[in-house]
Amino acid sequence: MESIGIGVIGCGGMGRSLANGAHAVEGIDVICVSDLQEELAKTLAENLNTNYTTNYYELLDNEKIQAVLIASPPFLHAQMAIDATNAGKHVFSEKPMAPSLEECDSMIDAAEKNNVYLTIGLVCRYHATHSKVREIVQSGELGNPVNMMVQRIGGPWGGGNRVPWRLEREKSGGSLMEINAHEIDFMRWTCGDVEKVYGVGGRYVHDHTNYPDLVLASLNFKNGAVGLLHSSHVAAIGGYGGRVDCEKGTIYFPQTWGGDASIQIKPFDGEGRSIKISDIEVPPPVQQEIRVFVNSVRNKTTPPITGADGRAAVEIALAAYQSVETGQPVSLPL
Repeated sequence: MESIGIGVIGCGGMGRSLANGAHAVEGIDVICVSDLQEELAKTLAENLNTNYTTNYYELLDNEKIQAVLIASPPFLHAQMAIDATNAGKHVFSEKPMAPSLEECDSMIDAAEKNNVYLTIGLVCRYHATHSKVREIVQSGELGNPVNMMVQRIGGPWGGGNRVPWRLEREKSGGSLMEINAHEIDFMRWTCGDVEKVYGVGGRYVHDHTNYPDLVLASLNFKNGAVGLLHSSHVAAIGGYGGRVDCEKGTIYFPQTWGGDASIQIKPFDGEGRSIKISDIEVPPPVQQEIRVFVNSVRNKTTPPITGADGRAAVEIALAAYQSVETGQPVSLPL
């Protein structure tokens, strides 16, 4: 198997996760890591027995590196991705793709211009619950989906998560992008493209941010199904789960993972069944998303998660923000 040289830009929590994930995948050689904070880059490099730099342009100049994993704050994704594609590198960018559609488009255009691949880190597609729910819906055993509801709720930003860039929507994309890009993509991946968004919410607890800390976003899918995303930082009792109601029955997943979490499948006619989530065998999700990306590079095939997918999640989030601000439904495309 041909070994693919990888560079990692950004050595914070997500960068460390990606670098360690890449290091664990066969056929990948982590050549260099980069971060402006030298101690972060040096520590990660020592852990992986590789090289580091504080200047990512030096990483991009390395001919041994064929692809880069970008895990910087979201407002830096576009410029770094463009620089990487101009250097002839394939790009894996963490979600959210970028805080604006203009930046997303610039990333897609640069990748196409330079004939390299671009993928976005929407890792929930590789988690057991998300992939199994989608598989059941797409199998058609319960008919077409008519309603999908997902909640991902918790309390205010705290501790190390309360970093300055995360508190500004222009830099982070706000919660609907930085966190809920996963849930938006999950709903779109399961039910199809969205044609209208109506959001209600506001800022109730986070007086130190400039974006809503609670949003209920109603999604109208092109196939006629409807959806509801509950995004919140105001919940003292958190939760992550949902349901899909179909023409012939329901898929219910009150918890996405942990403990005795399960997926319940109940048709209107006949017996239901339950699948324990811990019994669903999937590869480690971060390793798998990197493996799939690198295999695309190796085999010269388009990655299954494209720049268009990352852009769609950003567009839906922006429509929800716009709807919260105006009190009106927002049609897509923006």
